[in-house]
Amino acid sequence: MTSKGKILILKLNGKLLSVLIQDNQILSVQVQKQDEYAVGNIYVGKVKNISENIGAAFVDLGQGYLTFLPLAEAQYAYVMNRKSDGKIKVGDELPVQIIKEPIKTKLAGVTTFLSLSGKYAVVGMRKAKQAGGVQVSSKLSRKVQNRFREIEALQKLAGRYQLIVRTNAGELFDDEPLLTDAHKMAEQLEHIIQIADKRTCYSCLYRVKPDYISFVENTYTSEYDEVITDLAEVYEQLKAQLFGTGISIRLYEDQMLPLYKLYAIEVRVKELLSKTVWLKSGGYLVIEPTEALVSIDVNSGKYEKGKNQEETILKINMEAAQMIAVHLRARNLSGIIMVDFINFKNKEHELQLVEYMRSLLKKDSVTANVVDMTGLGLMEITRKKVNPSFREQYQGSNNNAERSESV
Repeated sequence: MTSKGKILILKLNGKLLSVLIQDNQILSVQVQKQDEYAVGNIYVGKVKNISENIGAAFVDLGQGYLTFLPLAEAQYAYVMNRKSDGKIKVGDELPVQIIKEPIKTKLAGVTTFLSLSGKYAVVGMRKAKQAGGVQVSSKLSRKVQNRFREIEALQKLAGRYQLIVRTNAGELFDDEPLLTDAHKMAEQLEHIIQIADKRTCYSCLYRVKPDYISFVENTYTSEYDEVITDLAEVYEQLKAQLFGTGISIRLYEDQMLPLYKLYAIEVRVKELLSKTVWLKSGGYLVIEPTEALVSIDVNSGKYEKGKNQEETILKINMEAAQMIAVHLRARNLSGIIMVDFINFKNKEHELQLVEYMRSLLKKDSVTANVVDMTGLGLMEITRKKVNPSFREQYQGSNNNAERSESV
């Protein structure tokens, strides 16, 4: 029986890591960003340039940090330094929120539709012509979705704001934590909107919580039973931010055996950075991210073939599928993923593998889907881009100065 995991917050090689570990395997990991301009932060930005050709405005958040704003949002922008006329001009000052991290040569993306995310709910500004009503995570059952949509207090909030009930709310036995969370987000958003025009250009109106707090809030509580850290300052922050949530938080104080050694985190991290992943059966995966896609090759390796070769192939492929699902999440791989499983002769086994992979990907907190098997027998998977891959986070990348020069 699979045991519940632990969330560990610790330092490794000078980096602050948040790690979800279960049965000695990392299921999810995040590196604390040092970047001042984090996704979720809200600033008073200034329009530096407008390009009608690509339908974008380039908004400076200060210190030359340029961001990309779609012109389609211009008519809804709250221009602070002049009377709004449904258009934006160079020099306009407006509140914007970072919604996408900069990737390679691409600038960070911003929006004029501000929103705040809690553990159980997301509350945001309503977009024009957007359907009202309570929106609920599609990962929850139809019955649970309908129950949340019928809560009168949520319906009232959804009349003023965009309201999304997160997957985590499905684990609640009482609606009160959800209502408290949603009202808190709404009040905070209203406050930000009210103070915006009283702040100077480039001011930060809202700064997201530290990544390790968001990591705990975004992880399904069914996956862990305790949060452990050996950092006193982090422990105090966790207690303050997660007070009343019922989450167990412990300060690890054994100086003879550091937390990262107790859970062999250094070894686990090396495994996530390696191309080769060994399976218990003796088979192995080769994971190679490229510019265009992620390639995964499944090999039989040291597996001792039995009398029934087709059953042997099925067993290796099923084990490989389970490990691939783990590594897609743990490495935070995204985009198009092409998997070359060992070829079946039996078509039913291929269909069985596809359905099994689909069931595994449904457990991922990030949207991931099996598209199909290609004519060449490759499984095509797509996974939504949310944050940079673990390798990019751990080894460092993004340099906004280089991107700014290209605009």
